[in-house]
Amino acid sequence: MKSVKPQTGPGTRRVGIVQMRCESDHARNLHHAQDAIADAAREGAEVVCLPELFQTPYLCQNEDASRFDWAEPIPGPASEVLSKQAADLGISLVASLFERRAPGLYHNTAIVLDARGELVGRYRKMHIPDDPLYYEKFYFTPGDLGFQAHRTEAGSLGVLVCWDQWFPEAARATALAGADLLFFPTAIGWQFDEDEAVDRAQRDAWTTIQRSHAIANGLFVFAVNRVGREMLEGAEGGGIRFWGSSFVADPFGRVLATASDDDEAVLVVDCDLGMIEEVRRDWPFLRDRRIDAYGGLQSRFLDGASRLAALPGERGAPGAGSASAEASERETDVD
Repeated sequence: MKSVKPQTGPGTRRVGIVQMRCESDHARNLHHAQDAIADAAREGAEVVCLPELFQTPYLCQNEDASRFDWAEPIPGPASEVLSKQAADLGISLVASLFERRAPGLYHNTAIVLDARGELVGRYRKMHIPDDPLYYEKFYFTPGDLGFQAHRTEAGSLGVLVCWDQWFPEAARATALAGADLLFFPTAIGWQFDEDEAVDRAQRDAWTTIQRSHAIANGLFVFAVNRVGREMLEGAEGGGIRFWGSSFVADPFGRVLATASDDDEAVLVVDCDLGMIEEVRRDWPFLRDRRIDAYGGLQSRFLDGASRLAALPGERGAPGAGSASAEASERETDVD
């Protein structure tokens, strides 16, 4: 157990994150997670986040249709157990589950439970990878609930899941929805055939991108990973060594607490929400965004006519007569 108490103000929230091993016994994983949640609550945590798909081994190491049987509806057995625990402890919870939405329709879903045990939010993973040992497209339908902030007694919680963490648009959209605390339940690690230098570079990139989300959006970020080696039957190579290294970053991107790369941990950190206002006043990124100039972000890539259309104010270019371009010209005329 690691507890960190930086200087705090009246808007301080005490946040716990759980780094854990996930084994073949699903019931054991759930009970183990409950023990870790209870540990965090004893340290005063008001909200606790678990790793991605914590209830099972990481199922996407290969394609196996029998693993669809691991999915549960929401509400369902696991979410009901966690709901009761949240209510009993009087804390909020963020938990990533394998959701069975309908026959043949499955999602990688994170739920948000408030201190009464009520299901106040559900986020379905938007970005679905398909890489060696991470064959998620076989299992998960992309999310359809958008990017949200969920109001709880512990604050306004945003949730993105694992692969989402590499996309700045996702973090920005969640911040614009009003999130103060942004959680990333994660399952990421090393393949056994990669060299040590590549391993370090990958983990450093993972840490850097999430710290950058904290800075660019002026909020607290929580990266919550599993840890340990997992190899499912039929998976290629030597499986995955999940690199742990869960951490908390403040709105300056400073790492307030971090776990090791080889052991379980419960981190509990005080987060002064007043810092969000302070940092955003000094670095008013949300104020200075040129929302009239980002149309190209909705294109897969800008080439040829598409590039010209995405540049407001380019006379003669397709789309140059758009409302946003005309508004920009009117502002220039007034100046």
